Amino acid sequence: MAKDSDSSSMVRLNIGGKKFYTTIDTLTRREPESMLAAMFSGRHTVCQDSEGYIFVDRDGKHFRHILNWLRDGAVPTLTESEFLELLREAEYYQLLGLIERIHAVINKRKEDNELDTELTRIDIIKCIQSEKVRFRGLNLSGLDLSKLDLSLVDFSYACLRNVFFSRANLQSAKFRDVDAEGSIFHNATLHACLIDCSFCGADLRSAHLQLARSLRQYLLLPYVYAYVISKTCHNYWVKIAILNMAHLLHVLTADLTNANLEGANLEGANLKGAKLRNANLKGANLQRAYLRHVNLRDTHLEGAKLDGANLLGAIR
Repeated sequence: MAKDSDSSSMVRLNIGGKKFYTTIDTLTRREPESMLAAMFSGRHTVCQDSEGYIFVDRDGKHFRHILNWLRDGAVPTLTESEFLELLREAEYYQLLGLIERIHAVINKRKEDNELDTELTRIDIIKCIQSEKVRFRGLNLSGLDLSKLDLSLVDFSYACLRNVFFSRANLQSAKFRDVDAEGSIFHNATLHACLIDCSFCGADLRSAHLQLARSLRQYLLLPYVYAYVISKTCHNYWVKIAILNMAHLLHVLTADLTNANLEGANLEGANLKGAKLRNANLKGANLQRAYLRHVNLRDTHLEGAKLDGANLLGAIR
């Protein structure tokens, strides 16, 4: 379809199954160097389906925000993870102005979060020189902790919302009952204690999230003690109570709701009781992972490696 001579002529777009109506003027005026402007510049022929829609093979979730930007320069209020999704779409469509505005919003939010935190990146760097580092219960929201050696650090009960952990070494770090909503763990080494943690909306793409060996040994201790005591104790009900207590101590309840774990290495990870609703595990390595009785019905597992994984009782 050649461009109509009237720049206000209607255009029908089908973006990944979502349909939109707009004009050539909207698509070409604000971002003249973009892919969309090039498509409707008149220099190219674009194909329509039988209903007159031009199909673009992208997720249409955020395309309305792109149209609003092209119409009046509006940037929506989104969560950190949603902004990253919108940024990917803006990069695909080569919307340089929108890309710049998104980065500005993210940086401003990061600066505002750092004003509310109890420590800065420099404070963290000074602290990790010590042998035993504990940030238990602290508010570290929005900090950039990327590329730091944070092995053995205790983050238990801390607020870690929107923290940048990209390429950080978090081996044997403790994340018990933390709130890491929206945090970024790209390529981080996360052989960590994840008991009762919340990673809602976190991005753990290509993170190495294998359960630490020391944690596995720790989790076996209740069973060892229970076995010894049950053999030496002659009271039947005491034995039952001890064994039940050991079982409860072993339960992991990591909350990975909406977490992006695409390509993550979870080999051998113990995810018993984990909440994985709408989690993205596409292409993840889940070989020999413990997933018994985990609800995987709304989990995206396309291309995931599940060889040797314990899926007994898992809901799929």
